[in-house]
This record gives sequence, C-alpha cells and structure tokens, in this order.
Amino acid sequence: QVQPVESGGGLVQAGGSLRLSCASSGRTFSYYAVGWFRQAPGKERVFVGGISWDSRRTSFEDSVKGRFTISRDDGENTVYLQMTRLKPEDTAVYHCVVGGRLTQEAKKYVYWGKGTLVTVSL
Repeated sequence: QVQPVESGGGLVQAGGSLRLSCASSGRTFSYYAVGWFRQAPGKERVFVGGISWDSRRTSFEDSVKGRFTISRDDGENTVYLQMTRLKPEDTAVYHCVVGGRLTQEAKKYVYWGKGTLVTVSL
C-alpha cells in the first residue's frame, strides 16, 4: 500500500519560498500520479498541482502557475512541491495524494497524506 508522508511545511514571510516533500512509507510511487491539494481554514479543499507517473505532464491551479513547480525522484521515492513568491493566501494544510492518473478531481486519488501546514505571514 502507498502511504504518502508530507514534510517541509512551516512559517515563511510573504515573498519567500518553501519546498514540500512527499515520500511513501509503503510501496513506491513509481507508475502513480502524485498531486497536492490544500485546505485553508474554513475553506474547501482545492487542487494545487500534480505530476504524471512518467513526469511528462504537470498541472497547476491558476493561482499558483508560475510560482509553484513539481518534480519527482523515483529513485528516492519522493515528490517535491517547490513554492516560490508565497502569498498569505497560500496559507493552508497541504496534502500529498496518489492516484492512477493526473487529474484535478480529489475523488480520483486513492491515497492521501495527513498534511503539512504552511503559514505565510505578511
């Protein structure tokens, strides 16, 4: 079973950068699409970005395009979400998700991590 585990969250000032990591404590991520969702307090969970199993495709939510990138290192069984030019509205719990194909639909992802908190201050 794939069990995503996120790390790298924390407090950062607006304009700063963070890199989130997602590793699997179980089976490898190979041949799975991996994505990120976030949920801010009092708001719905939303898709942030994702990467296909072969790294050929990435997809991002409009508000993070040009600021966030995703990469994967299957040798290390880890996916990275590099976040730059962070804004206070990026504050949320970020969840790593794993599924059969890259999609923005939360229900298509089978495995979910518990999340890591990102707080962006003014």
